[in-house]
Amino acid sequence: MKNLMVVLTVAFFILSSCSSGPSVTRIDSNTQTDLSGQWNDTDVRIVCRSLIDSCLNSQRVDQEIRDIAREKGIRTPTVMIGRFRNESSEHIDTEIITTSMRTAIINSGKLDFVAVGDTRDAIRAERLDQLEHASEETAASLGREIGADFMLTGTVKTIVERSGDQTIRTYYVTAELTNITTNRIIWSEENSEIKKMIVRPRNRL
Repeated sequence: MKNLMVVLTVAFFILSSCSSGPSVTRIDSNTQTDLSGQWNDTDVRIVCRSLIDSCLNSQRVDQEIRDIAREKGIRTPTVMIGRFRNESSEHIDTEIITTSMRTAIINSGKLDFVAVGDTRDAIRAERLDQLEHASEETAASLGREIGADFMLTGTVKTIVERSGDQTIRTYYVTAELTNITTNRIIWSEENSEIKKMIVRPRNRL
């Protein structure tokens, strides 16, 4: 009986070690992680916090908001998200940056955002569908969209330096807010806080 228990225990550990499933450990979402040295969620938080604070604390933005609100007789001007280009040397989902900025700016109460791209096309298609299938009293009206007053655009770029087994990556993230009527850039900020040194292990012969 004792020998059987030993055999079963050994078999259990062998089967456990051969398991093909991944090992998963949950960590706090605010934990700083750098597994590859590439762009990650910590970088997004640092960059977005810097850009959002700069935009919301800009006196020029505040003045432009007041001027447009007074001219149009509205309470809150609107923004649309334009192109936020990734011109870096790696894959970066810039939509995460623009979504974070949009959420913070909306919650500040200073500006509203209007839908663009696929979302706007889907909404327009829904309005046309309602004209055909919904009752006249409940169908959404055409020609009542709110025109945007500003456009938010930006870029992500990197400078990569390599020497031997060391690589240094510096990220430059720029965001701009442009008055659509006048084409005047009323706010621009660049964040270059993200700089990383990656040391690769040397190949052993």
